[in-house]
Amino acid sequence: MNLYSRKQRWKLVLALAALAIVGASLWYSNRIVNKVRQEERRKVELWAEAVRNRAQLVNYTDSLFHRLREEERKRVELWADAQVHLASDDVNDLSFYLKVVSDNTTIPVIITDEKGRPTASRNLDPHIERDPDSLLAAVGRMDAAHEPIPIVLFGDHKQYLHYTDSRIVTELQQVMDNIIRSFISETVMNTAAVPVIYTDSTHTRVIEHSNIEMETIADSAALQARIALMAQANPPIEVSLAGRGRNYIFYEESRVITQLRYFPYVQFGIIGLFLLVSYALFSLFRNAEQNQVWVGMAKETAHQLGTPLSSLMAWMELLKENGADGAAVEEMRKDVERLEVITERFSKIGSNPELTPTPVHTAIRDTVQYLKPRLPGRVEIEVAPPNEVGLKVPLNRALFSWVLENLIRNAVDAMEGQGHIRISGERSGNEVHVDVSDTGKGIPAGKLKTVFRPGYTTKKRGWGLGLSLTKRIIEQYHQGKIYVKHSAPGKGTTFRITLKA
Repeated sequence: MNLYSRKQRWKLVLALAALAIVGASLWYSNRIVNKVRQEERRKVELWAEAVRNRAQLVNYTDSLFHRLREEERKRVELWADAQVHLASDDVNDLSFYLKVVSDNTTIPVIITDEKGRPTASRNLDPHIERDPDSLLAAVGRMDAAHEPIPIVLFGDHKQYLHYTDSRIVTELQQVMDNIIRSFISETVMNTAAVPVIYTDSTHTRVIEHSNIEMETIADSAALQARIALMAQANPPIEVSLAGRGRNYIFYEESRVITQLRYFPYVQFGIIGLFLLVSYALFSLFRNAEQNQVWVGMAKETAHQLGTPLSSLMAWMELLKENGADGAAVEEMRKDVERLEVITERFSKIGSNPELTPTPVHTAIRDTVQYLKPRLPGRVEIEVAPPNEVGLKVPLNRALFSWVLENLIRNAVDAMEGQGHIRISGERSGNEVHVDVSDTGKGIPAGKLKTVFRPGYTTKKRGWGLGLSLTKRIIEQYHQGKIYVKHSAPGKGTTFRITLKA
């Protein structure tokens, strides 16, 4: 198993472990959040039930007040009947009627004649009783509150008894109003932090609200949309209060519940983003370190090769002077020149190589001419003529030749020393494409994206650096692209180099 395969396997193991950790954490976090949500939900339900119970209590209190008013009216009617009996000629057993009249110490009453002029009063403020205008004003207020009771005296003579609620009922009514106001206020200002909208029966007029943005309340369209959402989430609580008709309380989950629902996902999203940024920075620094090592090794190799090359050149001159075989010396010269080219290539790694407009076909031809005698005899290399005469691109001749050598040698290895290699170049717009095709065993589809990674190799003794170096030279030094154009098992592979013209 090569380095890249082990790396991929470890990545898969770590990814599965990370997913397991995240899944377990999400499960546990959701479990805790659900418990908190259930507790919050229980608070909301208790609040809603308390609202219903308090509304029933308010309505029950109002019914008691209504019954108290009815009792007071009966007392007033009894008092009026007593007045009639006291004014009649029948004086038998008047003590009961006198007692009825004298026992009225709380209900304010005014008796007027047929023309509405006050003739008697009871339980009024002294300054009202002394002022005729104040008495008439009091009669008007009493008639607005209660219908006057006619008193038929002897003959057709009539009087009218005007009354209002007693001081006790008035004070109780004030207490009742305070209770209703307190009910509404405490309903919207709930301890569960529940968003509440308290409306009338038409759902258009907001009586009170809490935990709702003022912009929503001010905008009728936004208000109706929010009420619709609340009604969809929870059925509104119907409340019928005395003197206010039917009202509705709309509510929804508290903000705490809403925030808790999304908290685990936001939390792991932030953690994931942090890990992603950290991994990206780590990879960036790691690649920078690898580049430094790569450049350092290349330059050191060039330096180490330089000294023996100088010695070899001196020995060649000495052999010539001593009459050595000319053919042998010539072959040695070619190999030394080849070593000089290799040294030049390594020296250019890590620096900004000079790019010179060069005919592509010439660079390809020179490289093929050098390699052809050094390849197995059963390997054929074809260089197709370009579709444009004099096709030039900015190249570093030494590095581009290195790229072609790597591709050709890989093709020879893929064909196992027997087959056909075709190299072609063509212009397409402002780009130049160079294709290197072979008839080898091809690359499996699952490996197409990994062939350029360091360490990937199919050779038993290979380092997996040739294609990685090729990609670096084309993309970093020539600002081009190199990729597998197409490949199929048993049918060969085509690598394409794309350069800017």
